[in-house]
Amino acid sequence: MNILAIDTCTEIASVTLSKSGESYSRELSGIDKTSGHILKLCDEVFEESQSQLREVDLVSYSQGPGSFTGVRMCIGIVQGLSLSMEIPTMGFTTLELVGFGASQILKTNKIAIALDARMGEVYWATFVDGLIGSMKICNPEEADHLDQSFVGVGSGWSAYNEKLKFASNITNIDLAIKPESSALIELSLRAMNTGLKGTLELPKPIYLRNNVAKKSLK
Repeated sequence: MNILAIDTCTEIASVTLSKSGESYSRELSGIDKTSGHILKLCDEVFEESQSQLREVDLVSYSQGPGSFTGVRMCIGIVQGLSLSMEIPTMGFTTLELVGFGASQILKTNKIAIALDARMGEVYWATFVDGLIGSMKICNPEEADHLDQSFVGVGSGWSAYNEKLKFASNITNIDLAIKPESSALIELSLRAMNTGLKGTLELPKPIYLRNNVAKKSLK
């Protein structure tokens, strides 16, 4: 199966194409992202793999939460690619993407994800034994109180380190973990192994911050 994975929801944007078991990836950071930049990354992985969009069986993507512009961009690009070739899609939250990637890299089944949501808040979730839970937006002081076997990952731990440590009781933090579209490939394969399938319905964003979600509907 050929899977194209796209994530633009945080400060890092990345694209991965899995073709016949081989992976081709591109990453973009440090500049303001545009849809043109992301589509260029797609073109590069297609060129490197000597393949075309019509050969893709599934587009996997991050739904958010994250930056409002990044989430909207990801949804728009995925929608366009899907509609152009009638390719099924499968979405995962950014928190699950980071949690799953961290669990694979760190070889642990207890992850506490905190992404910087700006405005003095974090997007918070736990990833335990392969399942995402406790997903919310909150002040750092309102993070779940957990045991010290958890590892904290995500940009929120850099922005609000001491507050999150105090609230969560977590002392083991890994600031090197970042969202990677390659983890979307593994998440998709895992989901399909449980019987889930891609859909041709329009991709849907997840914002968590209610006032932003309401504005996006106007």
